[in-house]
Amino acid sequence: MRVLEAAAALPFFARRARRLDRVAAEVAPILAAVRRRGDAALLACARRFDGFTGDSVEIPRERMAEAPGRIAPELRRALRVSIANVARTARSQRPRPRRLAGSDGVRLAEIVRPLDAVGAYVPSGRYPLPSTVVMTAVPARVAGVAEICVASPKPDDAILAAAAMSGATRLFAIGGAHAIAALAFGTETVPRVDRIVGPGNAYVAAAKRLLAGEVGIDFVAGPTEIAIVAAEGDPAWIAADLLAQAEHDPDAAALLLTPSRRLAAAVAAEVDRQLATLPTAPVARRALARHGAIVLVRSLEEGVALANRIAPEHLSLHDERLLPLVRHAGTVFLGSWSAEAVGDYAAGPSHVLPTAGAARRRGGLSAADFVKVIAVQRLAPRGLARLAGPVTALARAEGLEAHARSVEIRLDRPGRRATRAGRAGGRR
Repeated sequence: MRVLEAAAALPFFARRARRLDRVAAEVAPILAAVRRRGDAALLACARRFDGFTGDSVEIPRERMAEAPGRIAPELRRALRVSIANVARTARSQRPRPRRLAGSDGVRLAEIVRPLDAVGAYVPSGRYPLPSTVVMTAVPARVAGVAEICVASPKPDDAILAAAAMSGATRLFAIGGAHAIAALAFGTETVPRVDRIVGPGNAYVAAAKRLLAGEVGIDFVAGPTEIAIVAAEGDPAWIAADLLAQAEHDPDAAALLLTPSRRLAAAVAAEVDRQLATLPTAPVARRALARHGAIVLVRSLEEGVALANRIAPEHLSLHDERLLPLVRHAGTVFLGSWSAEAVGDYAAGPSHVLPTAGAARRRGGLSAADFVKVIAVQRLAPRGLARLAGPVTALARAEGLEAHARSVEIRLDRPGRRATRAGRAGGRR
C-alpha cells in the first residue's frame, strides 16, 4: 500500500466522486426510455445489461417463498440471526407517536405513518448480497411498509431466501439504472414506489441522484470505504479490515490514518502477506492500487480531524477515547475487537450507509427512513385568540389577506358575528 502525508489524502480520496458525473450522461437516456416506454424499455435494458432471457422480470412469489428450503441450513440459520438482530435494532429506531410541548389553547402532537411502497436495490453482479436484502427489507417491514419490492440483477437462491425471510413482497430480476427508473416511474410490471434505498454501482448511484425529488432516496451510495485511525494494534487485524473493504469492488477505498511509521510499515507488509492467499485478491489489489493508502498524521487527534473531512462510510477507532471528536461518519466501530465485517452482517444497524462524503449530511439507513412523521395541531378558541395578532400581522405583511381573514372570521369580530347571526337564523 502507498504511504501518503496527510496533505495528499483529501485529493486522493475525492477523485472517486468524479465518476458519477461521467456516467450521468449515459444514465439519462435510460431513465427517459423507461419513463416513456415502460416494460418494453425495461426488458430491452435487462436483456442488454443484465443478460436477462425471460419474458417477465418479476420472480414468481411461489419461487421466492420456496427459496429458504433450497439453501444450506447453515446459511438459513445465519439469515435468521441477522434478521432478528436487524429487526430488534429497527424497532428501537422507529419513531413513536408523541405529544409535543404546545402553549395555552394549542395542543400539538406527532403521528407516524409508514410509506406505502419502497424499493430495495440489492447488488448481485460480482457477488450476490443477501445481507443487503436483510439490511433494507427488515427495517421497512418493522416500520410497517406494506409493499417492499426488491430489485436485483441476478438474484440467486440466497437472495430469494433472504427476501422471503425478511418480509419482501415482490422481487424483480433487474439491475442498474433501468431498475431505479422502473421503481421510480412504475411500469406495467413494476409498481411505483415512494422511496428507493440500497447501494449500487456508479450507474445506480447516478440514477438515484438524477431522480431524487421524483422519488425519495436514502442517499447516493457509491463504492464502499473505510478509514481506520490507530496508533498501535495488531497489524494483521488492521490489514484484514482494510482488505475486507477492498475486496468488495475495484472502486472501494481503504485508508489507515496513523501517527506511527512503525505501524504503517507493519500493516503494509501484512496486506501483502494476506493478499497472497486471498481468493478475492484480484479485486482487492485493484482497489488498493486505486484507492488504498496509509496516511501519516502527526497525532490521533489529527487523524480524526482528517477523517471528519473525509466523512467515511465506516470509521474504525482503536482508541475509544477518540469518539467525542467524531463529527462525520456513516458508522463507527470502537475498539480493535469491533471488526467492521460484523456490522456488514449481524450486529443490528443497517449496513446501508452514506459514502463519498454524504455522511456529512446524514447517518445510515434506519427504520425512520420508511415512515413519515406528521405534525397534528389542535387549537382551542383561546389559543386561536392568543395567536391571532401575530398571525394576521404576518399574513398581511406577506400580502396574504385571505390568511388573515380566515383567522378573524373565527373570532368575535364582524366576520364572526355575521357567521353567528347566520347560524342563529338557520336554527330558527
